[in-house]
Amino acid sequence: MSDNANEQKNQHEIPENFMKGTFPLQKRKYGEEQPGIRMGIFTIRLPLIHHRWMWTEFLAALFLGVACLGAGVAITMTQFGLEEPGNLAALGITAEQAFLIALSFGILNAICYYIPALMGDPVVPGWITPSLPLTIAFLSQFAVPDFATGEVTRIQAMIALQLTVAVIFLIMGIGGIGRAIVRAVPDSIKAGIVLGAGVAAGINVINARVPFAPYTVIIAIIISYFFLFNPKFAEVCSKSKVWSVIRSQGIVPAQVFAIVLAPALLREIPMPEIQWGITPVSFGFVMQNFTVFGLGWPAVELFLMALPLALACYIIAFSDIVLVKELVNDATTDRPDEKVDFNPTRTNLVSAMRNGIMALFAPYVPMCGPVWASGLLTVTERYKRGYKTMSSYWDGVGTFRAATIIAVMILPMVTLVRPAFHIFFGITMAVQAFACGNIGMRMAKTNNDRGIACCIAAAMAVVSPQWALLIGVGVWLVVQGPDFLYKKKDDKAV
Repeated sequence: MSDNANEQKNQHEIPENFMKGTFPLQKRKYGEEQPGIRMGIFTIRLPLIHHRWMWTEFLAALFLGVACLGAGVAITMTQFGLEEPGNLAALGITAEQAFLIALSFGILNAICYYIPALMGDPVVPGWITPSLPLTIAFLSQFAVPDFATGEVTRIQAMIALQLTVAVIFLIMGIGGIGRAIVRAVPDSIKAGIVLGAGVAAGINVINARVPFAPYTVIIAIIISYFFLFNPKFAEVCSKSKVWSVIRSQGIVPAQVFAIVLAPALLREIPMPEIQWGITPVSFGFVMQNFTVFGLGWPAVELFLMALPLALACYIIAFSDIVLVKELVNDATTDRPDEKVDFNPTRTNLVSAMRNGIMALFAPYVPMCGPVWASGLLTVTERYKRGYKTMSSYWDGVGTFRAATIIAVMILPMVTLVRPAFHIFFGITMAVQAFACGNIGMRMAKTNNDRGIACCIAAAMAVVSPQWALLIGVGVWLVVQGPDFLYKKKDDKAV
């Protein structure tokens, strides 16, 4: 044991019965990392062998995992034309079969969710959520897929975008290139990207989600905003462990309202029709009709069109990587019994792997981001309570995402939340609009920063992400470029 570990051991009392239980089979020493199978930068950790199974995280994932699946399935069905009667007829399937086919996208994504914890990345992964409205805006340039005529350019554009994002994660993860490039992008342009994502999300809620179920969507958004952003409620939660735990669940209270109360009280969405059994998978059908194996590789011009948005997605995702580091540091500060290793290179490589798998086998509109903040906070808040609550960090993140795979395979759980899928999407977009506005405004530090960011955000809301970035670069060159060049000259002179 190192001198540092010995010092910690003397300063902190070792928890009673430390690592004395049956599981995990492989134990760690005080102050060291949880054991695993080393594979270069990765460390494979398996349930029961390298970490315990936590029933609290399992139960949380049963609901939260299916809620995420629901929103992702709703997006997939809309963007890929699986709600169009003509497509159902052309594909020879019913609306119910289309729903089950869309679930296959979510099931594979749930499997990919488990890859980070399995390979030693201490995160609860999610989507690249702030980029979702930008992705939808990008796809809207192409017609809704028409399987009767074979017009599926939108699907191929999504494949090109996600493959490009995967390659960028891979390149950026090697040698820390990503950090250097993101630092080189001016704050005004980064703020504009984030603000543009917020504006696009708000427009999506108003134009597409509110008309679907006006009262349900609005009330669910109000509940979400109150639990997430109300400072008085936050003050109450800081004094109450019970309310603190409830608040750490993020948008779950709003989702519970949409599932349980809204159908009975407002009657804007139907009561759930529970189906029993295991969720069926249709990977063969998906690969034939939605992937490069059935549709062929996207045209080169689609990759070129996708490149600006893919770069914007990485800039957004990089901020999530920074957030993960802070959350992990915060969670482990008062846990000297365990060392948790966070490595941004590993996070980049794992994100590349997940996006590559989805792009090839089930292109996923929300894409695969480094972290789902609400899910990670669900774990870290319990971890901070001490060894008796959660003996290892990996007990939480490993169980949570392994349990998500189980959750999406339980058909009664999926069908329970099915009527609220579009509501979940509306909640996600509304929260994203608020959060992106908050973050984007703070990123823009000067009046010129805010002006350039506003130009980019407006362009993203009206035209395409690639044109918005070009407009933003042009405005930046006119407004801030000369000062930037003079500053460089002055630095060299010094």
